[in-house]
Amino acid sequence: MTSQKNGMKINGTFTDIQPRPGQCLRTFLRERGNLGVKKGCDGGDCGACTVHVDGKPVHSCIYPAVRAEGRQVTTVEGLAGPDGLHPMQEQFLAAQGFQCGFCTAGMLMTAATFNSEQKENLPRNLKGNLCRCTGYRAIEDAVCGVSHVSTTGQQAGDNVGAPAGLAVVTGTARFTLDVPAAEFPGLLHLKILRAPHAHARILSVDAAEALAVPGVQAVFTHEDAPAQLFSTAQHEGYLDDPDDTRVLDDVVRFIGQRVAAVVADTVGAAEEGVRRLRVHYQVLPAVFDPEAAMKAGAPVIHGEKEPLQTRISRPQNNVVAELHSHLGDVQAGLAAADFVYENTYRTQRVQHAALETHASIAYFDDAGRLVLRTSTQVPFLVRRALCRVFDLPAEKVRVVCERVGGGFGGKQEMLTEDIVALAALKLQRPVQLEYTREEQFTAATTRHPFRIKVRAGARSDGTLTALAFDVVTNTGAYGNHAPGVMFHGCGESIAIYRCGNKRVDAHAVYTNTVPAGAFRGYGLSQMIFAVESTMDELAVGIGMDPMEFRRRNIIAKGDVMLSTQPEPEEDVILHPDSYGLDQCISLAAEALARGRDRERAAGVDDPGPQWLVGEGSAVSMIDTVPPRGHFAHSTVALLPDGRYQASVGTAEFGNGTTTVHAQLVATALGTTADRVRIVQSDTDVVEHDSGAFGSTGTVVAGKASLAAAEELARMLLKFAAVSSSADVSDCRLDASTVICAGVRIPLVELHRQAETAGTPLVAQGQWGGSPRSVAFNVHGFRVAVHSGTGELRIMQSVQAADAGVVVNPMQCRGQVEGGIAQALGAVLYENVVVGADGAVETKILRQYHLPTFADVPRSEVYFAKTTDELGPLGAKSMSESPFNPVAPALANAIRNATGVRFSELPLARDRIYLGLRDAGLPEAGSAQQVQRGGSIHVRSVGQVAAVD
Repeated sequence: MTSQKNGMKINGTFTDIQPRPGQCLRTFLRERGNLGVKKGCDGGDCGACTVHVDGKPVHSCIYPAVRAEGRQVTTVEGLAGPDGLHPMQEQFLAAQGFQCGFCTAGMLMTAATFNSEQKENLPRNLKGNLCRCTGYRAIEDAVCGVSHVSTTGQQAGDNVGAPAGLAVVTGTARFTLDVPAAEFPGLLHLKILRAPHAHARILSVDAAEALAVPGVQAVFTHEDAPAQLFSTAQHEGYLDDPDDTRVLDDVVRFIGQRVAAVVADTVGAAEEGVRRLRVHYQVLPAVFDPEAAMKAGAPVIHGEKEPLQTRISRPQNNVVAELHSHLGDVQAGLAAADFVYENTYRTQRVQHAALETHASIAYFDDAGRLVLRTSTQVPFLVRRALCRVFDLPAEKVRVVCERVGGGFGGKQEMLTEDIVALAALKLQRPVQLEYTREEQFTAATTRHPFRIKVRAGARSDGTLTALAFDVVTNTGAYGNHAPGVMFHGCGESIAIYRCGNKRVDAHAVYTNTVPAGAFRGYGLSQMIFAVESTMDELAVGIGMDPMEFRRRNIIAKGDVMLSTQPEPEEDVILHPDSYGLDQCISLAAEALARGRDRERAAGVDDPGPQWLVGEGSAVSMIDTVPPRGHFAHSTVALLPDGRYQASVGTAEFGNGTTTVHAQLVATALGTTADRVRIVQSDTDVVEHDSGAFGSTGTVVAGKASLAAAEELARMLLKFAAVSSSADVSDCRLDASTVICAGVRIPLVELHRQAETAGTPLVAQGQWGGSPRSVAFNVHGFRVAVHSGTGELRIMQSVQAADAGVVVNPMQCRGQVEGGIAQALGAVLYENVVVGADGAVETKILRQYHLPTFADVPRSEVYFAKTTDELGPLGAKSMSESPFNPVAPALANAIRNATGVRFSELPLARDRIYLGLRDAGLPEAGSAQQVQRGGSIHVRSVGQVAAVD
C-alpha cells in the first residue's frame, strides 16, 4: 500500500496519485477537480492560483506538485469549515470584495492567512495578488471586515450583493474552462503555430513530423480554412467592421498571427507538434508606423482586397477608415482667438489584461448541434459570425458562456471560437483552446495607439473659438474595431464643448503590428487626453481658472450634440432631468477643496521644499448605446416554487449586470432580488442580445428585463383578480404573494392554477435602438511631484459621476473605482512595447506593470442626482466611462504643479524626470522658486512644442 509520504492530502482527503514529471501543483489540483484554483499567468505573477501548503499561501502555478508530497494542501473549496464559511469568505461576501471574481479565490487564500499585524500592511502583504476589476478598495474593506451589502432592502437603490457571490467566494463559480474533462469525452487540445515574421507569404507547410508526434490528431493550415473573409470585431451590424480576416490565411501580417493549428490528445502533444511544423515563408516588406504606412511607396498590407466588398476605405494606402468633418470656419475661429494653442499628443498600446485569458471549447450536443462554450462578451454575435464563416444555419449553432473573468472590450472579439469550431467540424470531436498569457500579449488585441495634433483658440473672455484635430490611429495588422474606435473617439470628446468651428481629419491605418481592438472607453480615453489637456492650456493662456473655462464652454441642458457630423445628432439630446455635468463639476471641485482643508488642518499640505504641489481636473461624456443599434430580449417567468426566473442574453464579466437585472425584476414584481434567478449569456435562452459592450448591460438589456417583469406583473395581477373574483385595481404584488381585496394568494398557488388552465405566466420584453442619452464623469487630482527625481505622489483622487438613478450604489461605486484603477495603470506605466521588428516585447505580466494594491489610491466617488427618461428606472450606464477623464486630469495636475505639459503617455517616473530636466526646472532643494500653475510659460514635453 502506498505510504502517506508518497501522496498528499487535498482538502483533508488523501491521494496517492503521482504528479507527472515537471507538473505544477495548479494543474495537478485542477485535474483532481479543484477548479477554484485559477490559471492567470503561469509565472507566479497574479496570485489567482494561490493555495495553502501546510497552512502557508503559495502560487501553485510555479510550485512543483512533487514538492507537496507528504503535505496538507488546501484550496478555496476546502477553506470553509464544518460550521460554515471561513470568516474571510464571509467578509468578502459582506463587502462585495470582487467583481468578475476570477482573482477572488486566490485573494481569499492569501488573506485568510493574515494575522492582525499583516492586515495593517496590505500594500506589502497583498503584493502577490492582482485584481483587474475592483480598484482594491472593496478588497481592502473585505480583508478588514467592513460590510457594504444591504441586509434589508433587496430592490433598486439597495446595495444588493451579487447573486453568484457565494459561488465566487467558495470557488464553485464556473468560468469557461471550469468543467471536468469527463463532461467532454474525447476532448482534444489545440495549439497554434504563430508567425515569426511581421509580413510574409506562406509558401508551404510540412506537417509530417508534427503528425508523427504520439497523440497528434490533425494539423490545419490555410488550405483547410474557409475562404470567407470576416472581422474578429463583433457589432450588431457586422458591416460596421472591415472584412479583412480569414480563420487561417496564406499571408501573415504581424508577428504572432496564426499560421497553423495542431490538435492533439494533450496540450503537451499539441505543443510538441507545433514545434515540429516546418514552414517555408516568402518574407515581404513591412511597415510599423501608421504615418509612414500612408505614404506613397509604403508596403501595402491588404492591397489585394476590394474596397467595396471588404469595406476598407483605401487599401492601397493602408487606410482602413477615415473621417473628414468640418463645422463652421476653423481658420476664422483661430483668427478671432486671443490665444492659440498647438501640440501633438500620443497615447500608447494598453493590454486589457483580463485575468481569464481567451478560451473556448467546441463540441456537439445530443442533437448534433455545434456548441461553443467560450469566454465572450457577445455570445449571440459570435454565433452569427460562426454561421457566416462556416455557412451554418443558426439553429445548428449554440454559444454559451458562464461567468467571464474580465473583458474590458477585449472579449468583444472572436479570437478563439472560429479556430476551435474549424477543428471540431473537421474532426467531429470536442476541441479546446486556451491562450497562454504570452499569447494574450502577442496575439490578442490592445487599445488603439493615437497620434493627435491639436490646434485650438479662445478669446480672453473665455469663449472657445476653434477646435481642430488631425488624428491617426494605429489599428495594427487588421481593422477590427478600427472605424468604430476612430469615429467614437472623435465624437463625444469634442461634442461636449459648444464651439461653432470644429474640424476633424482622422485616419485609421494598418501597420504590421499586433491588432488593436475594443478597449474600455472605445477611443474616448485617447482623444479626451488631448482635448482636456488642451482645455487647460487654453485656460492658462488667457489667464482663467481651467474649470471656470470649462463651465463657460460645456454643453448645457437641452443642447443637441455637435461633433463630427455636418448635421446635429438628433437622437442624442441632453434632456434637462438627465443632465448632471454641472453637478459633477461642482462635486469634484468641492471635494478637492475639502481635501485641501483636511490637509491644512492636519499640517500635511506642504510635503517639503523638494516637492511641487498642483491640482488638475478633466471632464468627459459618453453616449449610451452604439449609434447603429443595440438590442436585447429578456423573458421573466413565474416558477413552480413561487420564485421568478429572468432569462437574459447579456454576459456577466464583473460589470454587475446580473445583480442589476435581479434588482430591476424584483422592483417591478414587488419582491426581493434573492427571489429572482438569472439565466443568461446562452443563445438558447432568449431570441437575441447584442452583447455586453457599449455600456449597455443596464440601459439596454436591463430595460428589456424591466419591460418583461412589468408585463408579468400585469399578467399576475389580472390572473389573481380573476381567480379571486376581485377587481384588478384591488390587487397588488407582495413578496411571494398577491394580495387581492385583503386576501393573500401565494404565488405557488397562482402558478398551479395557471398550469391547470394552460396559461403559462411568462412575459417577454425587448429594447434597443434610438434615441440615446449621455453620461458624464469629472475627475480631479491633487498631486505632489519631486522636482529632482520625477517621483509622483497622488495626494487626493476624486471622481464625480452622472449615472442617473443608481440601481446599486455599492456596485456602481465599484465600477467607478475599478475604472479609475485601470486608467491609472494606463496613465502611469502600462505599455505594450513593440520592437523595431514589430514584435511585442512585453510578453508576461512581470514585464507589464499592472496596478497592484499599493499602486492605487483610494478615490472619493460622488454621484450626481439625475434621472434618465430612457434608462430603466432612470438609470444610466457607468461601466467604461470612469476610465476616460483620468489621464488628462492627472496630466493637468502635474502641469499645474510643475508648469510642464506632458503630451505623451505613459507618464512613467523616468519620463517625468526627463521632462522636468529638459524643461530646465531647478534641482531638488530649490523647487520653491518655481512658479506653480497660473500663467507661466508652457514647457511641452512631447513631439511638438506648444505655441504660447
